Amino acid sequence: MTFTLLARCPTTGQVGIGIATYSITVGLYCTGLRGNTGAAMTQAFVNQGNNPLALRLLAQGYTPDHIVAELKANDPNHEFRQIAVIDRLGRLAAYSGPKNRGWAGHVTGDGYVAMGNVLAGKPVVDAMARAYEGAADVSFERRLLAAIEAGRDAGGQVGNDGPLTERSAAVMVYGDYDHAELDLRVDLHDKAVEGLRRAFEEYELYRGYYKERARNPKDAVPQYDFVQTLARKQEAVR
Repeated sequence: MTFTLLARCPTTGQVGIGIATYSITVGLYCTGLRGNTGAAMTQAFVNQGNNPLALRLLAQGYTPDHIVAELKANDPNHEFRQIAVIDRLGRLAAYSGPKNRGWAGHVTGDGYVAMGNVLAGKPVVDAMARAYEGAADVSFERRLLAAIEAGRDAGGQVGNDGPLTERSAAVMVYGDYDHAELDLRVDLHDKAVEGLRRAFEEYELYRGYYKERARNPKDAVPQYDFVQTLARKQEAVR
């Protein structure tokens, strides 16, 4: 009961994921991102060993098609999984097992996979793909957010008793560094995608401050002072 956009940015070379689900702590399972290597995600009935194995194989130069085949061969329950793998050049492969519940499937495009399970139908992943492609003029992070917002708005997840809200969501991006360039998560929330958007927009206001604080700690403005200055600026434009 999850919908996901996994992608490599054709402009920056970053890899990232936007994901939302009725389940909780979905960010825990988004371990398949590595700068200059690629991206991988397994969802539905999650096999947590898949992502690190996929990253090791990507680092060794194997193709996404080969890696998905290896993951399936290594897992007797692969028919219950959804798998996507993208390499550092944007080549990709995806698989939606026949034993996933509800409507489950994926669509692929230039450097991205939109996939989901227990969804209202194929229009959900189609909407995610259109939103991602249609947001090419904004940052990679905003494209990922736009995709999961579109999936939610197209019907999102549906259980036996009707629509399911998103209780956890995450957006993560890796680029030139060993660490994440963005890692935002919302958990145990009635409307996690909305919460994720709010968290992102607030973080954007701090991003430059945190970079300068790391670059020049000697002259760094105390965080409390920065917060107060930011609050005054926001109040002035209201």
